[in-house]
Amino acid sequence: MFAVYADAINPDDPLKGLVVGERPDPEVPDGWTTVTVKAASINHHDVWSLRGVGLREESLPMILGCDAAGLDEDGNEVIVHAVISDPSWSGDETLDPRRSLLSERYPGTFAEKVAVPRRNVVPKPAGLSMSEAACLPTAWLTAYRMLFTQADLNPGDAVLIQGAGGGVATAAIVLARAAGFRVFATSRDEAKRAQAVEIGAHEAFESGARLPQKVDAVIETVGAATWSHSIKSMRPGGTLVIAGATSGDAPKAAELTRIFFQQMRVHGSTMGTREELRRLAEFLAVTGTRPLIDSEIAMEDAAQGLQRVIDGDVFGKIVLTR
Repeated sequence: MFAVYADAINPDDPLKGLVVGERPDPEVPDGWTTVTVKAASINHHDVWSLRGVGLREESLPMILGCDAAGLDEDGNEVIVHAVISDPSWSGDETLDPRRSLLSERYPGTFAEKVAVPRRNVVPKPAGLSMSEAACLPTAWLTAYRMLFTQADLNPGDAVLIQGAGGGVATAAIVLARAAGFRVFATSRDEAKRAQAVEIGAHEAFESGARLPQKVDAVIETVGAATWSHSIKSMRPGGTLVIAGATSGDAPKAAELTRIFFQQMRVHGSTMGTREELRRLAEFLAVTGTRPLIDSEIAMEDAAQGLQRVIDGDVFGKIVLTR
């Protein structure tokens, strides 16, 4: 079958290990099923895999991709949940210490077909296109969990979203506005600040700028570069939810005194559950909110999309279609 896969690891030039070609059809263990992929979206995870982060040499060749929407074996329109937990695990699958994502231990979604456990298939609401649905399982699900499960926010509360432009950040802006939060966003890029306002932020500021008010929560995926600003922007008792550290995980100041004295919470968050993915899809269907798609390109041209992610030249999600 057609597939886009990593055939080698190259930390300095990740696309050197990328192959667009043919791979065997997926194996389907007991309790698993196949989904015919109609759309898949690119994540930073795919670039990290090509750099060898989370993907071991002995697992190569490995089909890339975590996110997909397509047709199940009965022709139903479905969304693929990317977190593969141990068959014996019950409860929140993101807490399973033996969990993995598609394209780490098991072939991913950049292919004609992907095999997943039957429980990892979620119905796609009729109102969402395949491309829109393919945006949800990683970035949008991560943002949904950060906002609605971890941040302890109520309608009318203020939230700061750092690093407007990234997949999680743009999803968080759109979802937060739809949920009735007061939304502030930051970016070093003036154009991305303007785009953040267009998609729902009440105001957007240059990174590190003083906000007009203290916020109830911060959605943090940038890491070291914005950490101090995130802590200083919160009200006493506020919550910082972190799901990434693209600028590194060693800030110049940990702000520990401010955190304990002002009784702030720092809450880690990773992906989301199957039930949260189902609720996210229904939230979009009910509210009319739609994922922000930067562009749609043929899966055969995946290298172009991955290069744009490497360059940081993205606002929203790049979707690969078949």
